[in-house]
Amino acid sequence: MSEVVNGLKQRQPASSQNGSLNVVIEGSQSGRNFQGSNPSSWTKLVMDMYPPGTSIRSCTCSYCNAEQPPRAKHCHDCDKCVLQFDHHCLWLGSCVGQDNHCKFWWYICEETALCLWTGILYIMYLKANISRAWWKDAIMILLLIALSIVIIFLLLLLLFHSYLVLTNQTTYELVRRRRIPYLRRIPERVYPFSKGICRNLYNFCCVRSSIYSLEPLPSSQELEEKARPYTCLDILACRCC
Repeated sequence: MSEVVNGLKQRQPASSQNGSLNVVIEGSQSGRNFQGSNPSSWTKLVMDMYPPGTSIRSCTCSYCNAEQPPRAKHCHDCDKCVLQFDHHCLWLGSCVGQDNHCKFWWYICEETALCLWTGILYIMYLKANISRAWWKDAIMILLLIALSIVIIFLLLLLLFHSYLVLTNQTTYELVRRRRIPYLRRIPERVYPFSKGICRNLYNFCCVRSSIYSLEPLPSSQELEEKARPYTCLDILACRCC
């Protein structure tokens, strides 16, 4: 048995209390039963989220009263829906999402580099002045220990967001995967929105547009392909890229 959902390109207005935003939703969703013991979970998922004849997800934000596309979430701190919501950053006082995730990654990278350079200066100072007043050395050592803790935290945060970029995920999707309707039945090792490492990096760093192109939910055939284990031939063919 096979079912096919033909997606249509449509332009849908998404508005919030702070203004309006025109978005483009593109989709070509297809579903079919898999061969095996669990044949219909992904097919049912795609069919539920994309009714036959449309590519629009029928979900309205109860706070903004706007159509909420996949990967979007309402932020209660900012009081608006955010596309590809990652998290609300207390350091910046705003949300990290589709428009500024790349800037946030560079912000973490610069903070890490600054802390590393400061740590190197501290070590050079201690080497040059180790025989002078002991209380100054003690203060510098305490500052160096505190700085080391900050550097470890920033490095882990940078590595975590680099992993998210390479797999085209968000923090919200990774942490709440089992509670998000379009992800809860997809295996943990499958990244449904990943287009390969190279294309993920290109889209993250280089693609900028005044009109937001929303990612459609992947079809069951695409998910089945992503779930297939890698082989030596796949690596040589750069399947991961």
